[in-house]
Amino acid sequence: MRQQLRDRGQFLRAFLTNPRQVGAVLPTSRRAVREMLDLADIPAAELVVELGAGTGVSTGEILDRLGPDGRLVAVEVDPQLAELLTARFADPRLQVVCDSAENLDLHLGGKRADVLVSALPYTSLEAGLRRRILDLLPAALAPRGVLLVIQYSPLMLPELRRRFASVRQRICPWNVPPAFLFACRLDSGG
Repeated sequence: MRQQLRDRGQFLRAFLTNPRQVGAVLPTSRRAVREMLDLADIPAAELVVELGAGTGVSTGEILDRLGPDGRLVAVEVDPQLAELLTARFADPRLQVVCDSAENLDLHLGGKRADVLVSALPYTSLEAGLRRRILDLLPAALAPRGVLLVIQYSPLMLPELRRRFASVRQRICPWNVPPAFLFACRLDSGG
């Protein structure tokens, strides 16, 4: 409970420092994270990439599901939150990167993600930055991979459909505010 309160405090600090970059005043609920991650086969993934790792709510759940030979690259633009992630998770499968998601390709060593998890606040990002990040996501994904996106409105659905052949959508009402979950694939199968 104490850690949860500290996490909320750090998340709120990050939001107050740069609200467009963080996009929410509270971390995503564990229930919403679990429902989102249920839309992909994390245990079978060789490479999982997380954009907007925050305080690590998704990071911890991904690591719990990730196979022993899997790798997780967690990207977080806020230096204090990136430090928190590094200190919190002493797991050799995890690489924490403090950088903007638009520089993702610099950190993957030519690899493509089997699962790409994004909690970025797309609707609050500057339009050019949002477009640059969204445009790089298909190229960062393995051919049969899946992009999981969590948002607090359905506004990103047309942008995702423009870039992916298949976009499934769910709503998780057990989050404040309710979370919109998207599972996007390059092919129309899956």
